Amino acid sequence: MTLFKSTREIETKIDGFLDKVAEGALFFQEGVAAYLAGRQEEFAEKIAAINRFESEADTLSREVETNLYSNSLIPEHRGDVLGLLENTDNIIDRAKISLYQFVVEEPVIPAQFHGGFNQLAEASCRAGETAVKAVRAFFRDIQAVQDHLFKVHHYESEADQLSDALKREIFRTRDLDLAHKTQLRYFAHNVERISDEAEAVANRLAIYTIKRTI
Repeated sequence: MTLFKSTREIETKIDGFLDKVAEGALFFQEGVAAYLAGRQEEFAEKIAAINRFESEADTLSREVETNLYSNSLIPEHRGDVLGLLENTDNIIDRAKISLYQFVVEEPVIPAQFHGGFNQLAEASCRAGETAVKAVRAFFRDIQAVQDHLFKVHHYESEADQLSDALKREIFRTRDLDLAHKTQLRYFAHNVERISDEAEAVANRLAIYTIKRTI
């Protein structure tokens, strides 16, 4: 029950787009880990990579949109597909913005919080990657979408819990001033937001999946 039964070119572009988004989420996680470990050269490489993938994802998304309209493809699903691609693109956009905040503010993150930040980045990344799998299933095997959506919500909930626990730990620490605590809380939220974008994709995808199966 593939959505594009005879248009291999557009399938390839959508696959390429989804690959870029998934890679962007992974590079975000690796970038956070590199920053925490003080590996500045590696962190710069992750920034450059996510910037490249985000640009390539935008290009592929625009090409898909052009093909859908110029070839009058799937008019009954066109709006849903374009909306879904736009929401999915928000994952890599947010990953790029969030990673760049580390460049802008250069937060000093005490070692005692490194584990919490790494766990949070991993959960956010998993939510993003799983959302991509759900979108891919929407085009290839719609019966498999629901299983992926369940996992997206699981990882998003895990990210919420990890973020809350990290924020509580930050504010319980006595040897940090309030301004430093507030900045660290912001960065916990900053890392968590990739999972929020993944959940937004899952919520939209749940509706589109119902529409396709009616």
